[in-house]
Amino acid sequence: MDVEALRLRLYRQLAEEGRVAASHQIAAELGVTDEEADQAFRELARARHIVPDHNGFIELAHPFATRDFGFSVKGVHTLWWGGCAWDSFAIPHLVDDGSPALVATTCPACGTAHAWNVNRDHAPAGGQVAHFLVPMAHVWDNVIHTCENQRIFCSEDCVDDWVRAFGHTKGAVFSLETLWKLASKWYSGRLERGYRRREPAEAAAYFRGVGLTGEFWGNGSLVLEEN
Repeated sequence: MDVEALRLRLYRQLAEEGRVAASHQIAAELGVTDEEADQAFRELARARHIVPDHNGFIELAHPFATRDFGFSVKGVHTLWWGGCAWDSFAIPHLVDDGSPALVATTCPACGTAHAWNVNRDHAPAGGQVAHFLVPMAHVWDNVIHTCENQRIFCSEDCVDDWVRAFGHTKGAVFSLETLWKLASKWYSGRLERGYRRREPAEAAAYFRGVGLTGEFWGNGSLVLEEN
């Protein structure tokens, strides 16, 4: 089975419809056995192109999610779940007709609702801040936990309240403009055949290029597959 063709089929359905079929449905569509489809799904998971849940159904195929991770992304034709703050700001850049999109969330600390029109031309206005809890070198230790904790807060004060309340160590805090820059080209090419993940040094260089430096972001020793 052509695993790259399967990857494209999954990603393009997510981009166009905001959902993805289960492996047995795809097996019937492609005329392969359930076992062959399951094996191809496992290969995609090992390569970190998809994150299946305990039932084998895709939970994440960055930047898309199939359940609520705290962000909705409403385009002209499609409504998506964003896998995190990073992914939600990335969808309008990745999907052909995804810009502009209305990205909505709530502050994890106080519950205040926030929404921004995110497009490819410029960062949305706003004094809110992004907070990423998990350092980049440990993103894939538990990628679901990582994505659930890449959020947007009203302010750094709300971040401080939240980390105290939950006993976390504060992670990286940065502006919406920097989040927009981070998201803008991170997934370039993901909807095309032959997509190649960045090597660790390439990822660290990308982070530096959008103004994100320091130990949290890897310092050149990054162990990271693209989010």
